[in-house]
Amino acid sequence: MRDTISSSKAPLAVGNYSQAVRAGDFLFLSGQICVNPQTGKEERESVTAQTTRIMENIKGIVEDAGATMDDVVQCRAFLSDMKHFPEFDAVYGKYFSKPFPARMTVASAGIYNDLDVEMDVVVYCRQ
Repeated sequence: MRDTISSSKAPLAVGNYSQAVRAGDFLFLSGQICVNPQTGKEERESVTAQTTRIMENIKGIVEDAGATMDDVVQCRAFLSDMKHFPEFDAVYGKYFSKPFPARMTVASAGIYNDLDVEMDVVVYCRQ
């Protein structure tokens, strides 16, 4: 069984994808960028600003699905350049506690609209 999740606490899907899909006990979030769902504008002033907005978007979807950030089991982070890693990681670390989710962080050319950060997560939703 597969259900879609849509939250007003994150930017609405604008293409042929869902904000998130629940499949069994797992929730798979689409890639999140730094768009503020209230204003529709990117918060791109810095890697800190982008990462904070992304994490708040993720948190909103996760919570609207009935889970918490402690239920996140995997994160994938895409940075425009690995020089941004320390700034990204400082913000990221504020949203998780031990045991931390598994994570992959890579440098990726071509993040939407020349942004510096994009992330997706997988959540284990206890029933």
